[in-house]
Amino acid sequence: MAVAAINYWSIPLAALAAFLWGAAYYTTLSKQWLAAVGRTEPNRSPAPFAISLVALVVMAFVLSGAIAHLGPGQATVKNGIISGLILWAGFVVTTIFVNNAYPGRRYMLSIIDSIHWLGVLVIQGAIIGAL
Repeated sequence: MAVAAINYWSIPLAALAAFLWGAAYYTTLSKQWLAAVGRTEPNRSPAPFAISLVALVVMAFVLSGAIAHLGPGQATVKNGIISGLILWAGFVVTTIFVNNAYPGRRYMLSIIDSIHWLGVLVIQGAIIGAL
């Protein structure tokens, strides 16, 4: 089923841009992130990268649907960014902090990961809104 307000080309583009953002972000903060998870060496398996890419495609699709529900003509960069911010604040950051609190993970891990996902949703929202 196709939703008329969704530009399906924006989904892989938004996913790829978010993936590149994550690569740059975590490369820059690799030492801090490794310390926050209590490791000294990164995981060299390709599996997390594949999982991330699939998850980013799903996330872009869902964000596209959320933006489409704003109504015809409402898919703008501004509304895309606002939608990304709202979904991040309501679902993503809250989930990260809860999931890291119970096993007693370091607070800095939640901060680092939350900022990453904020960037992901803002980037995806801007791209989806623009297209």
